[in-house]
Amino acid sequence: MATPIISIVTPTYLRPNEVIGLLENLSRQSLLPDEIILVDGAPADEVATEQSVNERRDDFPFSVRYIRFAGGTAIQRNRGIEEARGKFIAFIDDDVRLEPNFLKNILEQMERENAGEVGGIVGYRSNEFFDVNESERWRWYKRLRLLKTYEPGRYDFESGYPINNSMQPPFSGTRPVDFMTTACAVWRREVLDSGLRFDPFFRDYGVLEDAHFSLRAGRNWELLQCGDAICEELRAPGGRTTRRKIGYKSVANYYYVFKEVSGPLTLRHQYRFWRFQLFELFRISMSAIRRLRWDDVQELAGRFEAIFSVAFRKWRSEVSPEQNTGSASSR
Repeated sequence: MATPIISIVTPTYLRPNEVIGLLENLSRQSLLPDEIILVDGAPADEVATEQSVNERRDDFPFSVRYIRFAGGTAIQRNRGIEEARGKFIAFIDDDVRLEPNFLKNILEQMERENAGEVGGIVGYRSNEFFDVNESERWRWYKRLRLLKTYEPGRYDFESGYPINNSMQPPFSGTRPVDFMTTACAVWRREVLDSGLRFDPFFRDYGVLEDAHFSLRAGRNWELLQCGDAICEELRAPGGRTTRRKIGYKSVANYYYVFKEVSGPLTLRHQYRFWRFQLFELFRISMSAIRRLRWDDVQELAGRFEAIFSVAFRKWRSEVSPEQNTGSASSR
């Protein structure tokens, strides 16, 4: 049996419609994937996604494997990596829709690069672009010199902040990046065979696990963004979480990544990180006052909770062992 070329790993949670939409979208790729591995973190009594996949399984020109495994997107992707058999492993989110030549364009770039030095290539989310010059928040970042770099896709190793890739205007060809989103990225199998996995610290709702993963990969491999591998991210509402939790993880997770990739942190590192976080507290507070939005208050509460946890070293609680909550089925 021939080795599969492309395996796609997709974590999902309570999104049956999005999953079917993704499978339909992938079936229109000019270069078809060989297998799709869906890792569902839904509770055992939620069967809508599994039923939808089983009803449509024979409609698709590739193998569809369905696995029940909880723990959050990072843990689910790790489970999918263990099952994947392809030379290239793609992480594609269930609410992402690829243009027909997405996989073909990325693999052409992979073959074009020298001696397999490129470990991963991320696509371009065309509907996520925003002009940094039109963003009040980013204008203030620049005025106050809160960051050392403002190049999309780069990581500020002095301040602990990843520069949003969505600020990159449309382009053709490839460009180097420090980190890649897991929404639409393709990885060379050798990177994962080296033992690289998502850190179980990022259990539950994922924030910055993709940056942490790719920053560690970037120590040994080149990472690129391909402007010709175009997709859209629908931002499906299902499976989202509260603003309070996002606020918490926007401090605790960012600090964890900073400590892991730039540590041991110096006083200068600490100063730059916390100066940025204090500005974020001020910015969100002003938004809460001006707009009278309860969501802003909830995010502030989460951020204050995280600051307290980091200060008293409670921010990295012991990670419980990963638990498989079901079984796998494959075509």
